[in-house]
Amino acid sequence: MGPVNGISVERRDRVAVVWLDRPERGNGFISDMQIELHERLAELDADNEVRAIVVTGRGRFFSTGADLEPGGANFAFDDEQLRGARDMMRDRPRPWRMRTPIIGAMNGAAVGLGLTFALQWDIRVVNESAKYGFVFTRRGLIPEQNSLWLLPKLVGLATATELLLTGRLFTGAEAKELGIAAHAVPGDEVLDTALEIARDIADNTAPAAVGLTKELLYEFLEESDREPAFHREWEIFRAIGRQPDSAEGVAAFVEKRSPAFTSGKDYEVTVHGSADWEARQ
Repeated sequence: MGPVNGISVERRDRVAVVWLDRPERGNGFISDMQIELHERLAELDADNEVRAIVVTGRGRFFSTGADLEPGGANFAFDDEQLRGARDMMRDRPRPWRMRTPIIGAMNGAAVGLGLTFALQWDIRVVNESAKYGFVFTRRGLIPEQNSLWLLPKLVGLATATELLLTGRLFTGAEAKELGIAAHAVPGDEVLDTALEIARDIADNTAPAAVGLTKELLYEFLEESDREPAFHREWEIFRAIGRQPDSAEGVAAFVEKRSPAFTSGKDYEVTVHGSADWEARQ
């Protein structure tokens, strides 16, 4: 099946590969493509058979960002367009709220929207020699897609300020050094490296544990008080220790075999409230 609205999906056992599939336009995003991408990610996240998702680009580029048309009117929405865009943003599934790990296999250059979308995912593998950049100020815009909130947390305020104010380009190798990417490899190794990470997650980790770990990582990014985070982490650790995957993980390790986990990534736990925690101290 060919791409739908610039997005195509293939399944490789328990790993899903999502392709940005408009190579003739540098995988530049239009509105329908943005909607399609997030709907496909949400569908794959809801599927317990999918343990990891890899997103990559078809052709030379990962994504050149928004698909710019001549005339410069791409962002000058009228009132009706603005209402539609606001509704789309409000209803869009949030990648950081999905339980499935999302890995960006950024095979080529990515700028603007092509980079800030990937910044919302969990792990990024970049092409060490490709160019990347938050080029918004060079287009008369401000950075978007939550990048003003997230980038300082990834690289520190000083580095984020320099990257966002100048809008300069940087290589994949520098992206790794700065902490934007987990791995920087030659371009022809990007997808294989991302798939290797995805298969490692799919084959060797418990989906319930991975899903809860991801949920807590992003939840704690917004937690300014260390004590409630410690409480919630402790309670969930004890709760998940009572489900079968905990015993299976230990048994598989002791018996030197692959684990056979059974709990889904949508596994929910119930924890005591903070008042009960404080009363027990």
